[in-house]
Amino acid sequence: MRAGLFSVVIPNWNGQHLLQVCLDSLRAQTYPAIEVIVVDNASVDGSPAYIRAHYPEVTLIELDQNQGFTGACNVGMAAAQGDFIALLNNDTEAEPNWAAEIVKALNERGDVGMAASKMLLFDRRGYIHATGDFFTTDGCAGNRGVWEKDEGQYDRADYVFAACGGSAVYRKAMLERIGLLDDDYFFLLEDIDLAWRAQLAGYKALYVPGAVVYHRLAATGGGRVASFYYGRNGIWLLVKNLPAALWRKYARQIFRRQASLAWQALKAWRGAEARARLRGMAVGLLTIGGALEKRRRIQATKTVTDDYLDSILTRPSPRSSWPESRRRIG
Repeated sequence: MRAGLFSVVIPNWNGQHLLQVCLDSLRAQTYPAIEVIVVDNASVDGSPAYIRAHYPEVTLIELDQNQGFTGACNVGMAAAQGDFIALLNNDTEAEPNWAAEIVKALNERGDVGMAASKMLLFDRRGYIHATGDFFTTDGCAGNRGVWEKDEGQYDRADYVFAACGGSAVYRKAMLERIGLLDDDYFFLLEDIDLAWRAQLAGYKALYVPGAVVYHRLAATGGGRVASFYYGRNGIWLLVKNLPAALWRKYARQIFRRQASLAWQALKAWRGAEARARLRGMAVGLLTIGGALEKRRRIQATKTVTDDYLDSILTRPSPRSSWPESRRRIG
């Protein structure tokens, strides 16, 4: 681990057409100590050769098969040398002071283990994709401020539940304590899962409004595959992470939301995405034993009170369901 070094891990799968904008924005960062790591998920579009030819300063790790968002990120985070480790989508563009703003905020607040950027839409830069993530009492995650016009309403640093994995920054010391992403997720909701483990262990998440990243929403990923993983991973997430006291308090809300999601999918049965969502939910239930085994280990790391965890949850709203508010790279 190198003090002050800011490591950026970028998972890539057939994203050559996106890399120039992303990597050029990292070259332009004002923060002087940056390490960029691209982990390539067995791309067939010439991405590795393009990086070697045009970005020799980038550390390129080539995987022999697609290990998903979680697998690629975990390989990159394990190789990262910095005090701070960022996950950045390949379909983003970071403002020049992005890394500097994050490092400044983390250095000023020792209780923070995760930092969330202000993510704006790439093609509509006056509109918000995420200003940190929230988690609702009925068991759903979402992007704070999603689809809103940016009119300064999120220009204040604030504690949030989680950092969206499209541009999340973590202290390496925290990751060494709580672990990396759950590789079984493959992609989707893995950042919320990590945030739950961090919050349980006493690490807070901070939204840093001066750290701006533009995101090409759904440039890759989505469709039937995403619907499956939303269904499966959403169940694992709840089983693994929600403490017993919060289960007792909110079980009725959670089961009602899950039933509503299943009913919506059943009504749309002719659609491939709806059927994929139901398959994912079924697999999540059938594999609940593995999630329960992980739960025992995770809950043993809990250092905060149930009242604190309850206080950082959001009351549900129609905009909090996973598919509508959390579209991100796969």
